[in-house]
Amino acid sequence: LASVGSAIAEIDRLRLDNASLRNENERLAAENGRLLEVRRQNELLTGLLEVRNGFEYQTVAATVIMRESSEFRRVVGLDRGSADGITVGDVVVAGGGALAGRVTAAGPDSATVVLVTDATSTVIGQLAASAATGEVVGQLGGVLVMDQVDSGVAISIGEDVLTAGIELGGGVRSPYPKGLLIGAVIDVRRDANDVVQTAYLQPAADLDRLEYALVILDYEGGLPPIEQQPVDCSGSGGGGAADSGTLPEGEQPCRPATPAPSLSSPSATPKR
Repeated sequence: LASVGSAIAEIDRLRLDNASLRNENERLAAENGRLLEVRRQNELLTGLLEVRNGFEYQTVAATVIMRESSEFRRVVGLDRGSADGITVGDVVVAGGGALAGRVTAAGPDSATVVLVTDATSTVIGQLAASAATGEVVGQLGGVLVMDQVDSGVAISIGEDVLTAGIELGGGVRSPYPKGLLIGAVIDVRRDANDVVQTAYLQPAADLDRLEYALVILDYEGGLPPIEQQPVDCSGSGGGGAADSGTLPEGEQPCRPATPAPSLSSPSATPKR
């Protein structure tokens, strides 16, 4: 009987030891996961620091605190605002210096950014190899469409597309600095009878998972004085990128008719 009791006691002790080991394993697994997340966050922030150090522009780093991703919209909110120098029209970049979008509203401590993958976004892109230009617009699914590219231009799969930074004279040029990476070509389509072709791009940054960004503060875009800018850019337009003599609708330098609300509903500060 004594031996039986001893065996039962040993079994109970082993059960306690096993439970203790399981708890320790769970603690170590959680700690390991936390350390991996810290490492990932550190890598993201280090990447942004490298971009900032390589830029000729003044920037402020921001964290994504809001995300709107619906059938038609691709919008994020940042935790920095006008108190940090951010104004409407500022260009936003992601890790690696890839173009992320543009500020559309700014309050004291927050800003709203329409991403390049949003259906309302239009950017003049330039093919890296040929320097040919086209209008890069967002569409459903996150793939970018580069329209109005001359059909005689050779486009290669994998070719980079950068912001063109077109200047049109009269104090008007693209609000996007020249040379920011937009994406890479993944498909090209052209009708035999068309004089233009269309390229499909994979965005250079995973904007659906954007966590941190840099906002460019001192790129003015060479826009006319604010009093000379049109109040409303909602009219028709948006022809060829470089041939029509005007910027496409999505790149028009205009001052808002009324201040746009920010995340916390303060009035926006127009970009001068």
